[in-house]
Amino acid sequence: MNLSTPILRWRAAWRRYRSLDQRGERAAERYLRKLGYQIVGRRERGRLGEIDLVAVDGRTIVFVEVKTRRSIVAGRPDEAVDAGKQQRLTRLALAYLKRHDLLECSARFDVVGVTWPAGARRPTIEHFRNAFEAVGRGQLFS
Repeated sequence: MNLSTPILRWRAAWRRYRSLDQRGERAAERYLRKLGYQIVGRRERGRLGEIDLVAVDGRTIVFVEVKTRRSIVAGRPDEAVDAGKQQRLTRLALAYLKRHDLLECSARFDVVGVTWPAGARRPTIEHFRNAFEAVGRGQLFS
């Protein structure tokens, strides 16, 4: 058996996955802009991971987690933001606020669920404003 064939299939599947993820983030960004949010950061990396979008809504800094799926067979996209993910996002957000000297600003966490079936021109977008409270040590206060 030629080992390169499974590897090539895996790489092609990975590219499609990343492409879907990036398309979902762009769709979420367009959606939030239409609501009046100002996007100030994309894919903000930290030691624990990444914050998909950082936005400003009025006088509030919003940390946005975008979850993109092809279907809801395995559950809605927002259901993937479990307690562990919430804790990591809280710590990433706190580090972001410290790094930019914004600890005095109010902040919240939104989740945008994007469902984009194969072949569909447009996705279905669900926005969960204030989706969860800061959790864990070093919580944010708003």
